[in-house]
This record gives sequence, C-alpha cells and structure tokens, in this order.
Amino acid sequence: MSQIDANASAAKSGVSGAPTRQRMWNRFLLVALALHVPLFVYPILRLGQWLEAPWMLTALVLVPLTGSQLFVRMYLRGRSDSLATWLRRAADFWLGLSPLLLMALIVAEIVVALSWLAPSDAALLTLGFTIVAGGVGFIVASRPIVKTIPLASDKLTAPRRFVQITDVHIGSRSSRFLEQIVFEINRVEPDFVCITGDFIDQTGVGEDKLVSLRSIACPVYFSIGNHERYEDLDEILARLERLGVNVLRSASVLHDAELQVIGIDDMDDPGQVGRELANIDIDTERYIVLLYHRPRGLEDAAAAGVDLMLSGHTHNGQIFPFNLIVRRVFEHIVGIYRHGSATLYVSQGTGTWGPVLRFGTRAEITQFLVTPFEGET
Repeated sequence: MSQIDANASAAKSGVSGAPTRQRMWNRFLLVALALHVPLFVYPILRLGQWLEAPWMLTALVLVPLTGSQLFVRMYLRGRSDSLATWLRRAADFWLGLSPLLLMALIVAEIVVALSWLAPSDAALLTLGFTIVAGGVGFIVASRPIVKTIPLASDKLTAPRRFVQITDVHIGSRSSRFLEQIVFEINRVEPDFVCITGDFIDQTGVGEDKLVSLRSIACPVYFSIGNHERYEDLDEILARLERLGVNVLRSASVLHDAELQVIGIDDMDDPGQVGRELANIDIDTERYIVLLYHRPRGLEDAAAAGVDLMLSGHTHNGQIFPFNLIVRRVFEHIVGIYRHGSATLYVSQGTGTWGPVLRFGTRAEITQFLVTPFEGET
C-alpha cells in the first residue's frame, strides 16, 4: 500500500535521552520547590487554622502531602509495581487538585474578610468545591469525546476520514484506558489513525500494555513527542513497529494515490519543521498531512505545501488556569489555525500527564472528515 520515504536519517541524529531527562528533572525540581508554598503549604495551614484543627493533625496532613511529589519523582521513578503505581497516581491527583483548592481558598479569603461567612464555614465550602471539582475533572479526563473537524480539499476525489490521538501518556495512564481509546477509534471506522507524540511517558512500558493497538482496523502512523525522547526511545519505537504501527521519523508514506502522510521528530528547535521538510520529497499534487508533536512551524509547513498539520503537546493547559501560562509559551494552543493554504489543528490531548484530571478542558479523540472541494461553479 505504501512506501516509507528514505529521508529518515536526519531526525535520528541528536536525539539523546539522558541529557534531556536531566534537564527536565532539574527544571521540574526548580518549579516544584517554587510552587510548594502557594500550592501545598499555605492551603493546608490556612484550612487547619480556620477549622481549628490540632497542630499535630495539621502536621500529619501537611508533611506527606507537601512532600508527595518529591517522594514519587525521586524514589519511585522506574518502579512499576502496583504500590508504586497507585502512590504516583495519588500524588499526581493531589497535585492536580492543588490549584483548584488554591483558587477556591483565595475566594474564601475574600468572603471571610468581608465577614460574609465564618472561617469554619468557608473552609468547609472550599473543601466541598475542591472535592466536587476533582470528581468532575476525573470523569472528564477519563472519557475522551470524539470531536469531528470537517475540512475540504480540491486535491481529493473522494472523502477521507481519519483520526488523531495525541498525548495519551501510557505509563501515567493504563492499558485499560488505551483499550477504551481503540474501541472509540474502531467505532468511527477511519481510513487511518495519526498518533502525534507523547503516546508513552515511562520507561519499560511493555507490549502487553500496548497490545490493543493490534485491534485498530486501519493503518496507524506515529511521530514521536518529547516524552518518548525522555524515555527508552529506541525500545518504544521497536515495540510500536512490532505492533504494526508505521513510525515516521522525518519520513513520509504514501497512504494512497491522493494522500501523503509525513511525520517529523519533536524537537525544542523552532526551525525543526522547516529544516526537516526540506529533506523530504513532498508531492504537492497530493493532500499532505503532517504529524508534528508541538504546534510550531505552521508557516514553514505552508511554504512546503502541507495541507493539514496535526499537533498536540499543549493539553490546552489541562487544568485551569494553566492554559493562561501555556498561552504565553505557544502562539497556537488549541483548535484550528490557518496560514495560506495550510491548516493547523492543535488537539487538547487524548490523555493526561500527571493527574488524571481536567478542569476547563476536554480530553478528545479528533476525527477529521476531508471532503472533495471543487470551488465555485
């Protein structure tokens, strides 16, 4: 059906896991230490004060919750036993709840300062809101919606239906979650599936946890994200290929006579898309779909003749108000963007990183329906 383009060598040079992991770890430590006081220490101490809790009880809550992230990142990294997995999930869920608790507490501070509520009542309402928001956020993160994006092209003589999943984060998320995604993919009967990186985010995720990929009843194309680079990249790619996934590393594949799929390795360099596309034989007579994990390089993609660029990476912030921070880093964070004849779609992500929690965003499986467009008559 297809021929993998031979121009894959450029992307494989310079992808080094260990230095990148160390930089990520150092960055995480700095951010974690800076955020511990407002996210963990202040809310627990304040609620303990308002509820007039004994200092010993406050300390019993404060110490494990405040140290939970450092504990699981330092001492449980690489462990895959059930206890370590559940401890990581519990710590990450608390991490996801903490900004919701902080926002609710700031509002409660104003209410108490205005004497509209007694401190104890404000504390109970704050905790109640956080628990309810956490429950709803967990459900939203656990049940991706199928979102349909209609497009048109004069390069096609028949409709094409295909699916994008991205940022699934198997490792943080379970094989059962992947089975749920595969079920939804097969239900819409796409012509092919695009996975735009961060499919796996832990070292040692075995084929047994990915085996449901074999059940996808159409070709699957994959480009790597930053999290694959941080982990056992070569092993990840070997497992995916054994499961029938077409790995595209600065390479292209002719899906059919009218459609070409290109995949480019994720890199921090903003010039990655333009540089790698220059080394790939692009047939602009065909409809060109580009898979690139982070939403950068739309202008270069348009200049190269790409019709549709699929990205993820941003999660749309995943938990409000982090989307406001993401917006300062990326020009394109969610939805459709256009430059010339090229369209970029940035998915909010199919899974979650860290906490299985979304607030103000949705987990999605994106279905694209591209129909022939003949122009005005």
